[in-house]
Amino acid sequence: MKPETLYENLNSVDEQLLERSETAKAPRRRPWWMGAVAAALVAVVALGAAFWPKGSPLGVEAHAIETAAYPEMAPYPDEADYVDQATGEYDNEGFNQAHDAWWESKQALLPEEGYADGLDSFFQESIPVFLGGKEGENAAYSPVNVYMALAMLAELTDGASRQQILDLLGSDSLEALRQQAQAVWRAQYQNDGATTTILASSVWLDEDISYNQETMQTLAESYYASSYQGQMGSEEYTQLLQEWLNDQTGGLLEEQAEGVELKPEDVLALATTLYYKARWADEFSPENTSPQTFHAPSGDVEVDFMHQTMEESYYRGENFGVVRKGLQNSGAMWLILPDEGTTPEQLLEQGDALEPLLAEYNWEDWETRTVHLSLPKFDVVSETDLLDGLEALGVTDVMDPAASDFSPLTSEIEGLYLSSAQHAVRVTTDEEGVEAAAYTVFSLSATSAGEMPEELDFVLDRPFLFAITSDDGLPLFVGAVNHP
Repeated sequence: MKPETLYENLNSVDEQLLERSETAKAPRRRPWWMGAVAAALVAVVALGAAFWPKGSPLGVEAHAIETAAYPEMAPYPDEADYVDQATGEYDNEGFNQAHDAWWESKQALLPEEGYADGLDSFFQESIPVFLGGKEGENAAYSPVNVYMALAMLAELTDGASRQQILDLLGSDSLEALRQQAQAVWRAQYQNDGATTTILASSVWLDEDISYNQETMQTLAESYYASSYQGQMGSEEYTQLLQEWLNDQTGGLLEEQAEGVELKPEDVLALATTLYYKARWADEFSPENTSPQTFHAPSGDVEVDFMHQTMEESYYRGENFGVVRKGLQNSGAMWLILPDEGTTPEQLLEQGDALEPLLAEYNWEDWETRTVHLSLPKFDVVSETDLLDGLEALGVTDVMDPAASDFSPLTSEIEGLYLSSAQHAVRVTTDEEGVEAAAYTVFSLSATSAGEMPEELDFVLDRPFLFAITSDDGLPLFVGAVNHP
């Protein structure tokens, strides 16, 4: 199929469905021949990506047939900007007006309360599966990122192939899943200059295959999915996907993205990303950072530990303790420390270590304590092949060419199957805050075949679990730190 034809068909998308809020921008329609001229502008308008170190690759625009445009947010005001440098007077009214504008733009994006109902089962089932099997190693997983990829995959399937995905994600219909995925996207999105949470999606099409236009339109409308078309298996097309992944993840996963490849036998690839950056609500003082011993499985190592004493919530579970450390205008990082003699992997198998942050937990089970926190600065990178885990979670038909049903995608090819499911995550911490990124790439190929003390020392000097949750409690990242 010619790119011009597919682009013209996608132009029939109802733009009203893309108006997520009063501040949302619908994708700008342009004639095919204007793509090269508008490329640089689209990169800025669509992504608002001032924080990305390399900028958006211009080469990818030559293959673009649809570019997602994201909502705009009012910037979060910096109080220092409202202090007169000459007189020292503080413009309280000006700051309040700017803060109100920021708050209104944030609230305009939020879906109705209860939008995440039913997601806990997917998170609780998938986290142990995708973090397991890495005894003694660092591991990380982004539940929300994989959820979005699976939701998009469901749009391409039908019959039992679709039903298995719906069952895993806790949805009773494709329409319900679509609405919930939209709500998840809106609820997480934040790009106000202070905190960043951006979920991106893209579809990579083979230029020689005809696709169901209605399905492609749904991906564009419902998942903010940019679409590209090119020659599968070519070095250029693979490089463009890698550059797109690096753009959307702030360059944090550049080494891992080098392993992503579009093969000649691939028919389509779906890619989803999640980039997150937030400051601690109460930052660590660099003066209090000092070397300390971390008892890694492979032996003791000296690493830099950040130290802070704070009044914080503490939860005591069976064989573990949890401290929650807030993030500015965002969610929180949860630090889950196993008791001596218990590994993070054993906690995951135990099953209840993540309940305090995933479930509608009872705050009465938490105690406010003076916590003397010692947290190692860590940089955790993890790559996971999701295929075995998806099979263990009941998603099997999409991997079997004889059983899979990808009829909503195309009627031109039989024997399509999910041939690759790559997931990479990186989470870093320092005195200022947290930066994290994740991507998931699905490739479809064709084949012919006790009593609580008043004060608490919470020293994470041995392997521990962590989780980063959003404002409304969804787990954006979870992981195990065995080697900071």
